[in-house]
Amino acid sequence: MMTGIIFDVKRFAVNDGPGVRTVVFLKGCPLRCIWCHNPEGFEKYPNKANKVLKLNGKSHIKEETIGYEISADKLFIELEKERIFMETSGGGVTFSGGEPMMQQDFLKEMLKKCKTNDMHTTVDTSLFAPWETIKSVAEFTDLFLIDLKLMDSAAHKYYTGIPNELIIKNINKLSAMSASIIIRIPLIPEVTTSDDNIKQTVSFLQTLNGKIKEINLLPFHNTANGKYKRLGIDNPLSTIKICKKEEIKYIEKQFISGGFTVKTGG
Repeated sequence: MMTGIIFDVKRFAVNDGPGVRTVVFLKGCPLRCIWCHNPEGFEKYPNKANKVLKLNGKSHIKEETIGYEISADKLFIELEKERIFMETSGGGVTFSGGEPMMQQDFLKEMLKKCKTNDMHTTVDTSLFAPWETIKSVAEFTDLFLIDLKLMDSAAHKYYTGIPNELIIKNINKLSAMSASIIIRIPLIPEVTTSDDNIKQTVSFLQTLNGKIKEINLLPFHNTANGKYKRLGIDNPLSTIKICKKEEIKYIEKQFISGGFTVKTGG
């Protein structure tokens, strides 16, 4: 029986692909982006964390387990419960993380189940994975949401823990397959929003000969602060200021001028 390890199932999501979607978050990620909003997805296996509960003005610490093993059959039963919302909105299922490619067998099994049962499938990924893994998953994926963070490989390694050469190669290969792709760019002040990075990103995406369906700009926010505290992980961006509206508009214009359809906010 095929099983995987997930840490959340989010229903009625509207920023993770077309229509109303159910998002499955798989555990495990090879990246350590300093702005990550899902640090509970770092570890591949279930891990412990302390949850602070407040009762009558007093704080109490309760240990909790993040992540659980689930069979493909049982997870699909949960997805079926949302079918009416998917069908009426043109939505479907999105597999996110973490990095879902780290559980390639389970991911592929779930994608096959969804496709066999006429559910639209989306994979939200960094594409930091062996090409054979991506190729095998692509057969059952209607849409890829690909995170493209930094074009300079040294900077990419500094801020995410890994260089970007494999990611760039995989984007090239996947676009050559005519896969449906939306590029998602996190707007991290003083990191990804520099003129050089935006210009290099626009130039690179233009080389893909119109294969990119859409660009999503994702302005940074600090809503994950509580997660970092709960997990006992230092959040290096806990006090960083969010992007100004004028800065976001300027970046939008850069991509629009480059010939891309742009959506801000997911």
